[in-house]
Amino acid sequence: MISTATARRIAGDVRSGKRTAREVVEESLARIEKYDGEIHAFVHVCSDEALARADGIDAAVARGETDGLLLGVPVAVKDNICTRNIPTTAASRILENYRPPYDAHVIERLLGEGAVIVGKTNQDEFGMGSTSQYTVYEATRNPWNSGRVPGGSSGGSAAAVAAGMVPIALGTDTGGSIRQPAAFCGVTGLKPTYGRVSRYGLIAFASSLDQIGPITADAPDAALALRVIAGRDERDSTSADKKVPAYDGKPVSGGSIEGLKIGLPLEYFPDNLDGEVAAAVRLGVSGLEKLGASVVEVSLPHTRYAIAAYYIIAPAEASSNLARYDGVHYGRRAESHDVRSLYVRSRSEGFGPEVQRRIMLGTFALSSGYYDAYYLKAQKVRTLVRRDFEKAFERCDLIVSPVAPGSAFPLGKWLDDPIRMYLGDVFTVPASLAGCPAVSVPCGMTGDGLPIGMQVIGPEFREGLVLGAAAAYQKATDHPAGIPSEIRKIESRSGANN
Repeated sequence: MISTATARRIAGDVRSGKRTAREVVEESLARIEKYDGEIHAFVHVCSDEALARADGIDAAVARGETDGLLLGVPVAVKDNICTRNIPTTAASRILENYRPPYDAHVIERLLGEGAVIVGKTNQDEFGMGSTSQYTVYEATRNPWNSGRVPGGSSGGSAAAVAAGMVPIALGTDTGGSIRQPAAFCGVTGLKPTYGRVSRYGLIAFASSLDQIGPITADAPDAALALRVIAGRDERDSTSADKKVPAYDGKPVSGGSIEGLKIGLPLEYFPDNLDGEVAAAVRLGVSGLEKLGASVVEVSLPHTRYAIAAYYIIAPAEASSNLARYDGVHYGRRAESHDVRSLYVRSRSEGFGPEVQRRIMLGTFALSSGYYDAYYLKAQKVRTLVRRDFEKAFERCDLIVSPVAPGSAFPLGKWLDDPIRMYLGDVFTVPASLAGCPAVSVPCGMTGDGLPIGMQVIGPEFREGLVLGAAAAYQKATDHPAGIPSEIRKIESRSGANN
C-alpha cells in the first residue's frame, strides 16, 4: 500500500493533536489527484466540502472535543449511497445530476464519529455487474494492473483503498459486490449479516439482498468501520434490532484462534477452479491451521442451484425497485409528447444494457403464469441454501472458500457473455442468499502479480468472529506484499519528472 496509515492510527493522531484533520484530508486529496487520472476510482471528489469539514474537526479538537471513532479519517462512498447535496447517480444516466436532499443512515453515522467524506466512487450501474465497466463513467482500472478489471460492482471503492487514496471506503454487496472487488484489488471487504446495517438511503437493487459494508486495508479497520455504521434504524424495517458489539477486529481469544473449527465446503473447490486460486486458498487454510484452528470437510449441496436462484430473485426485485425511474418524478426525462413514449424513451436512454437485461429478466419472472414457476421456486431454493449453512455451522465455527473462480481478468473480456460473468459469483452468492456475514482477505498472488482473495463466512451476526479470524490470519501473513504496480509506475514517473 502506498499509504501505510490505518484509520485507527489516523483517528488516534488527530485525537492527540499529532496531526490535524486538514493535513490528513489534504494528503488524501493529493493522492486522489495524483493517481485517479489512471485508476478512475472516483466519479466525484468533494474537495471544498472535505477541507471545510476537516477545519471544523480541528477547531473542535482545539476546544478539547476529541470524541469520534473516525476523527479526521477520509472516507470514500460508493455512488449508490445517498449523500446530501453531493451527486449520487448509481453510475446511471437516468440519475445524472441527482443530488439527494438527505444523507443515508450510514453517512449520518460516519459523520457523527468524525469521518470526512472525500468523494463518491465508481461502480457498475445500480450495482449490476462484477467489473465496474457497466458504468456511465469511464471504467475503473485495477491498481495492480491497469489492463485488468478491479471487480464490481464496488470496484471504485476497492481500487481507492488499494491505491492508498483513502483508508476506508463504503461499498454495497448484493451477490458479492464487496467481496469480489476486494479480492481482485488485494484489500479487505466485509459483507455484514443482512440487517446488521441500515439500508436507509441506499439506492436499491435487490432489497432482500443488498447490504452496505466497509472495504479497508485490513480486518481491524473493517471492524472499526462496522462498529460505526451497524445498528438498528427505525427508517429501515429490515434492520435488525440487535445489540452491536464493540467490534475491535482483534484476533479472537486474546490473539489466538486455537480451537476454532474451519469448514471447507467440497462444492467450493471444483476440478475447474483456477489452479493458482485453489493453491493460494488452501495455503491460507494451512495458515489458519498453524494458528491453532482445525479443519473439517462440510457440504453445501444446494450451491449448484444458487446462481440460478439468485439471477431470478435479484432481477425480479430490481424490476420492481427500478420501476420508479419513469422520467416523471426525478432523474432523466426524455423529450416526448405523450406519456407512453415518455416512459419508453426515458428508460431506454437512461438505463444501460445490463440494467435493461436484468429488468426484462425480472419482469418476465414476475409475470402472470411464470411467478410460481420461477420466482416462487427460486425462493424455495434460497431456503434450502440457508439450511445448508445452518447445518454446516453445526459442525464448524467458520467456513473458508475462494472468493472468485479466478483472479482479475482483462478489461473488456466477457462483456458479450453475461452468463460467464454471472458464473463468476458462484462462491459469493450462496452467503448472500443465506444472509450470512462474509469477508474477503488477501491470501496470495498469481504468477503475473494479481491478488487472490480468501472468503471467511460466519453464522448470522457473528461478524466479530469472522473479522477476528481474518485479523489473526493477516497478523501472521503479509498479503498482498508491496505497492500495486500501477501506483509504482505513477510514482516512478513523478520521480523522473522532479
